[in-house]
Amino acid sequence: MDVVNPGQLNGSHKYLQISTTTMDTQSKPAEERERSLAGQYESDHGRRHADAGSRSDDYGRAAPEITPPPKLPPATPRKALLFIGVVVLVLIAGGGLAMLLRMHDSHVLADETQQNAIPTVAVVHPIAEKPDEELVLPGTLQAYIESPIYARTNGYLLRWYKDIGSHLKQGELLADIDTPEVDQELMQARAARQQVVAAMDLAKINADRYQALRKTDSVSQQEADTQTSGYEQAMANLAAADANVKRLQELEGFKHVYAPFDGVLTKRTVDPGALINAGNAGAAGKELFDVARTDPLRVYVFVPQAYAPAIKVGMDAVVTLQEFPGQKFTGTVVRTADAIDPITRTLLTEVDVPNKDGKLLPGSFGEVHFKPNIDVNKVTVPVNAMLFRQEGPQVAVVGSDGKVQLRHISIGRDYGTTLEIVGGVEVNDLIIVNPADSIESGQQVKVAPQQQEGQPQRGQPQPGGKPS
Repeated sequence: MDVVNPGQLNGSHKYLQISTTTMDTQSKPAEERERSLAGQYESDHGRRHADAGSRSDDYGRAAPEITPPPKLPPATPRKALLFIGVVVLVLIAGGGLAMLLRMHDSHVLADETQQNAIPTVAVVHPIAEKPDEELVLPGTLQAYIESPIYARTNGYLLRWYKDIGSHLKQGELLADIDTPEVDQELMQARAARQQVVAAMDLAKINADRYQALRKTDSVSQQEADTQTSGYEQAMANLAAADANVKRLQELEGFKHVYAPFDGVLTKRTVDPGALINAGNAGAAGKELFDVARTDPLRVYVFVPQAYAPAIKVGMDAVVTLQEFPGQKFTGTVVRTADAIDPITRTLLTEVDVPNKDGKLLPGSFGEVHFKPNIDVNKVTVPVNAMLFRQEGPQVAVVGSDGKVQLRHISIGRDYGTTLEIVGGVEVNDLIIVNPADSIESGQQVKVAPQQQEGQPQRGQPQPGGKPS
């Protein structure tokens, strides 16, 4: 009888069990088969470890410990796709959010840059002045007649007889000029005239002789006419010689310089021995003297357009000067330009002031007082608000839309730190203080916080025109 090996029996038994299990699982659904196979795998794996442990005990060796993988249930394809889709959507949402944040930051930075690019300006309101009946304007006193005296001939200054400050009468001798070249030219012209006179006398004798011979038919008519024509030509030469001599005599007379009118000698620019050139061409032809008539004096005043209708020829005007405090010099409006200057918006007016005692000096600065009997709305603004440009005096006004408007102004009186404006701005306007030279009309600006109402700046006049 054959002896059965236990190892063989165990193996056969395992085979029978696996076969039986396999046959059983084929008849079960797929999920149950999977669970059966997994359980069978775990049981076989446990038995192998047990067998390995028994064999290690049998042979005296320690079996290596194996850590099984984590038990994760297999994911279905639908769940995997759903998980991937969620991840992709999260990534897309995160990228879009980051892009939106970046765009928002860019817009905020652009807005801040644009806001910072707009300049901030300080503004003030013009202060209304109390209307008054007197108009005071600056003016410059000028000589009634002023003439530079030039030489009319060439030569050297021999001597001068009057110096600056001398009161002159018309025709009074001022200087003598030595003209040797002109003297020689005059002598030559006179000698040439004598030659012409001699030739004319000879031509006259020949013409008379030929006329007598023609009566006896001793000469032809043509010969007689030729001699007569020669005599007439000699007379014409004599007339030309006389004109040349007279011209040189006139130049000779210009060697004496006389006063053209009554007045005062205000300038002398030459000394004896200086080279004198005729006329005023170039640096060499500089003026010798300057003579001015100081009685009366002219005062030119630029009247603002608002007062122009009230200025009439013949109305009185009073001139005051700083060097004569308390004194008034009465003048008369003698003429106006009858036109408004488009640049300054003013009317040029001339006032004549008597100056018999010579107290007033030409070139002095004074103030002209008018009584136009007209009410004009006047305001005062700080002097540092005015712009000096080619178009004339202007101020920068901030409009309701925050944009700059450059307005032409008409200046009345100058208070030093403030200016009286009689046209161009109103009390409700916002005037920019210390405007930049590059400011232009239509430029966008931001208005800085203003001072409290009723507190004018230091040095600014209170209503009524008096500085604070």
